[in-house]
Amino acid sequence: MKKYSDLLAEWLVELGYTHCFFVAGGNIMHLLESLSHKLTCIPVVHEVAAGIAAEYFNEVHLGPKAFALVTAGPGLTNIVTALAGAFLESRELLVIGGQVKLADLSRGKVRQRGIQEINGVAIAGPVTERSVLLEAVVDRSAFAQITRSGLNGRHAPVFVEIPLDIQGVQVDPTDLSTPVPAFTPTFAPISAETIASIAARLKSAQRPVILLGAGIDRATTNALLASRALTDLGVPLTFTWNAMDRIPVDHPLYFGRPNTWGQRYSNILLQQSDLLLALGTRLSLQQSGFNWQQFIPVGEIIQVDCDPFELSKGHPKVATPICGDANEVLRAITKADLGSHTEWLSFCRDVKAALPLVEPVNNTGPGFLSPYVFVEKLSALATETDVVIPCSSGSAYTTMMQAFDQKAGQLIVNNKGLASMGYGLSGAIGAAIAASPRRTILTEGDGGFTQNLQELGTVSVNQLNLKIFLYDDDGYASIRMTQKNYFGGRYVGCDINTGLGMPIWSKLFEAYGIPLQELRPGFEQCPAFLEAFNAPGPAAFLVKIDPEQTYFPKISSRVTASGSMESNPLHLMTPDLDPATAAKVFLYLTKP
Repeated sequence: MKKYSDLLAEWLVELGYTHCFFVAGGNIMHLLESLSHKLTCIPVVHEVAAGIAAEYFNEVHLGPKAFALVTAGPGLTNIVTALAGAFLESRELLVIGGQVKLADLSRGKVRQRGIQEINGVAIAGPVTERSVLLEAVVDRSAFAQITRSGLNGRHAPVFVEIPLDIQGVQVDPTDLSTPVPAFTPTFAPISAETIASIAARLKSAQRPVILLGAGIDRATTNALLASRALTDLGVPLTFTWNAMDRIPVDHPLYFGRPNTWGQRYSNILLQQSDLLLALGTRLSLQQSGFNWQQFIPVGEIIQVDCDPFELSKGHPKVATPICGDANEVLRAITKADLGSHTEWLSFCRDVKAALPLVEPVNNTGPGFLSPYVFVEKLSALATETDVVIPCSSGSAYTTMMQAFDQKAGQLIVNNKGLASMGYGLSGAIGAAIAASPRRTILTEGDGGFTQNLQELGTVSVNQLNLKIFLYDDDGYASIRMTQKNYFGGRYVGCDINTGLGMPIWSKLFEAYGIPLQELRPGFEQCPAFLEAFNAPGPAAFLVKIDPEQTYFPKISSRVTASGSMESNPLHLMTPDLDPATAAKVFLYLTKP
């Protein structure tokens, strides 16, 4: 006979799990003890960090997998943000939660019966692929089926709640050791005729553009880069933020990251295409712009996605929706004759050269670092083996997305769907553990960092090779900018002067034993900085950003008379281009 939690630990190892991020609790005591014998169990300070760290650990795709373990009640409610973030980004995240004994479950008759009891399955249900309460032991095959995600190609979190008495029950392993069937995601089939039609339309198009999303695996692009199949494609390639590390910026067909906060040249080129092939991207409002009616205004869209609901949501307008595996389509069209598009590629290169990523329009006060120049310098210093975590919201995030030049071999992970402040540090912890001993680089705003700064303890105790770049601009820069632009500078709760409590950074990092330096213009040549940046172990750097720093280019919006918002299309970023440059780069934006 064997304790059931011991058997579950063995099965998780068989399923490829090597790491568990957790916060200890009474209702997971059997599970935690059993897992500690079989996996690397990493305690964090707050459960949300366990979920985010596990998500990012898995997202770097280096082989081993991690899951999160939380206790009942607050353990589950604390991790819901991580579940929601992974759900919106279609990512794998297994969360195993404890629960009170079966006899202590309220079953909905009263609000609570067992201590810390709450209906975790109901709470997690809307942001998971599967949310299950194990009311009896299940065999190995059933447990594997319950915990796996992405059966239809699109990943999502899975939550499994295990009552305390189920964890500790004695079982006969021979009765439960059923074979585990092979796991193969089932995509809707795409016919050879459909793929041939896509290739023919790309060939006949005058100005085709391909937009690759995170549904395109790194393994696919790595193989196509190695064989030079992508180089020979002859069609401009653009990328969503979640797919920004699929090819390096020096690839001859790389033409940026279009987005509502995207790169101006990339937005302009995308909007002038007469055919957009969107592969593995759901074409969210952030991707198309809130003014989605003017997305691809002089062309048509072919969208390939594994989720039929994303294809039929109605925005933007898609001429040809195709349900299936976008990787299959990308591999197939690299073998097809897509014709010659030399004139269009030449125009794309001219526009790219005419519109630099770091525009001189922004105002940076004396003694402060321009965030755009900082990112430009940081990307030059970063090496091919670095893992880069550009947080998930705010100015620290958008400036990285606009100005960072990725290199071949770098792994870059972010979470933009939920756009939650505070994601960066926890995500960097998971990535740093997964990628050790490679260096992990985190950029985060001071306001967002404050929301999860307790995890500096996890960084310190594990001596992670993590370099933290903290935008120090006295609070919530993006909120401050919104209040300035739309409400005449009526600042509310956005900085220390309006009541937002912020730490004294030198004392905070000293408390955790993490060395801290302050960065000013010219930091990239400072010997002390370079020594700390290149040395193993944790280090932090305060990037001194002007609180009045401006952030351009951007898509401007207006408050209408009815109180709603009206936005410019992607190609019309603020500030306007001068007439001569506009005439040069907006060559095809008039309908024939």
